[in-house]
Amino acid sequence: MAKLALLFALFVLPAIAVAARPTKHPLVVRGRVYCDPCKAGFETSASTFIAGAKVKVECRHRQTSKLLYSREATTDSTGTYVIPVSEDHKDECCDAMLVSSPHPTCNIPTEGRDKARVILTRNNGICTDDRFANSMGFMTAQPMAVCAQILQQYQEFDD
Repeated sequence: MAKLALLFALFVLPAIAVAARPTKHPLVVRGRVYCDPCKAGFETSASTFIAGAKVKVECRHRQTSKLLYSREATTDSTGTYVIPVSEDHKDECCDAMLVSSPHPTCNIPTEGRDKARVILTRNNGICTDDRFANSMGFMTAQPMAVCAQILQQYQEFDD
């Protein structure tokens, strides 16, 4: 019995202590927010990045969808946001998502580009602390006049 207690004290207790501590190097969610003035649903040559847009990262329980973590950030002058996450969210579904746009005419979230899934665990083979989310976008109510010409370059032609 004494040997079992010694093994428990030597191996299990340190593992529990390490797991309970927040990491010294947090995971970092990085991404960009753009304005889609052509209502294309993706970035085009007319797209610009939005400074001052609010975004957040939310993590939810995989089965119950209960909110377990949320953190908000604002984009910088290049439309880039950086959200440090110190906890491991290995069994949770985490998404970066749009909150609001300061742009007066480009403030409608683009359906399908209004959130991006991010994996926030160290147990997945990724050796860096950075987690890159797909770009998310807002769109304008009316497309710009030049958009027809811009979108035409994306069409596929069959010969």
